[in-house]
Amino acid sequence: MDNEKVFRMGFARIYPLLLNKAVKKGRTPEEVRTVIRWLTGYSGEDIDRLLGSDISYGDFFRNAPAMNPDREKIRGTVCGVRVEAVEDPLMREIRRLDLLVDELARGKAMEKILRS
Repeated sequence: MDNEKVFRMGFARIYPLLLNKAVKKGRTPEEVRTVIRWLTGYSGEDIDRLLGSDISYGDFFRNAPAMNPDREKIRGTVCGVRVEAVEDPLMREIRRLDLLVDELARGKAMEKILRS
């Protein structure tokens, strides 16, 4: 899938997919929100507001209030692609969130997911 198509997709369309990936493996919606808040700096209220808007997934990341500097510690593979090797900075952030939710779904401890 081409990057621009992903960037234009609605955040409200992507969020339930992220949520479902973790919840069906026994994790909670609040844990998914914790991961999103940790990565982007959005508050829970911000996320609720954005879910009711037509913000694109790309703009969700572009407008993030405080991307966590520890996100640089996120290493791993999503769909066979090493996250740290993704050249497009915006796509790298998207892949980082995918990887964090994957780790959550695999049962990894929250402290390790949040690189504490």
